[in-house]
Amino acid sequence: MRNGDAVIVHGKVEFYPQGGTLQCIVDFAQPAGVGALQAEFERRRARFEEEGLFDPTRKRHLPQFPRRIGVITSQTGAAYHDITTVLARRWPLATILFRPTPVQGDEAPVEVAEAIRSMGIHLKAEARPDVVIVGRGGGSAEDLWAFNEEPVIRAIFGCPIPVVSAVGHETDVTLSDLVADVRAPTPSAAAELVAPDRLEVARAVRALEATVHARSRQRTGIARDATHRLTNRMERLLPDTHGWRRRVTAHTDELAHLAHRSAREAREATAGLAARVQALSPQATLQRGYALVSTRDGVPAPRAASVNPGDEIEVRWADGSWSATVTGAPPDGGVRSDA
Repeated sequence: MRNGDAVIVHGKVEFYPQGGTLQCIVDFAQPAGVGALQAEFERRRARFEEEGLFDPTRKRHLPQFPRRIGVITSQTGAAYHDITTVLARRWPLATILFRPTPVQGDEAPVEVAEAIRSMGIHLKAEARPDVVIVGRGGGSAEDLWAFNEEPVIRAIFGCPIPVVSAVGHETDVTLSDLVADVRAPTPSAAAELVAPDRLEVARAVRALEATVHARSRQRTGIARDATHRLTNRMERLLPDTHGWRRRVTAHTDELAHLAHRSAREAREATAGLAARVQALSPQATLQRGYALVSTRDGVPAPRAASVNPGDEIEVRWADGSWSATVTGAPPDGGVRSDA
């Protein structure tokens, strides 16, 4: 507690007539207003729960490989930096659609709700993100209260795309956490939840390729053994098996051809998938003559609007990198957009 804070205390009061002094021995103290906030939290929670806003059966699964990820938080807070850093490391193939909003104060609930609606309703279907992260870093109950306000709760409930709530720390619980499709304990954890690890995806592709090859060889061997058994049986039972032998040989050749073609098509499919994963990697993009631009802190800057004149940036090519300073807007005017 600090000087000037309003508090509610409980204790014993003692009066000393000789000196005319009054003494209060406190055995419990809490900031004034915490109890009222908790009571209001429980009242709203009961009302929204009765309306079915927290029904677990309506919660949606997160997309496995998101192409576009929406982020709604303060532009100046640590949450934005934490989220974008994790996304850049795990799944750089995704496009980040950022909507900066205040995350505390009187204007925060309305602006956060509008940002959610703008991503889920106002954008055309093909431009919408596949998943949205809404949240902020830690703070007091008063700091986090915007995420208990009805406009935010209604906006999350009405959003047509999955929403991940990442408000405060693991011990903080808001009504936004309860209505969202998924609750993350921190903003960094939210990014981990929505973004697959590109290295794990590459390993899975290689494992799938090995499985396809093994099964193709297994099926070819089974077909060959069955044909040999049939041929041997016919030779024992029939006096003249030349005609049968020719037909069996023809079927054997056909089975072998089909097995080899199936194996070849499987290899081509897995090779194509592996090539697509490799082509989408950041290093392959650099090898094609492109460059990656990031801020001095390592945050990706995918658009001209991501930086301002005077910002220090790093430009990385396939064979090296240079540090640079932004000296002016792009030739076309560089109209800045929050998208």
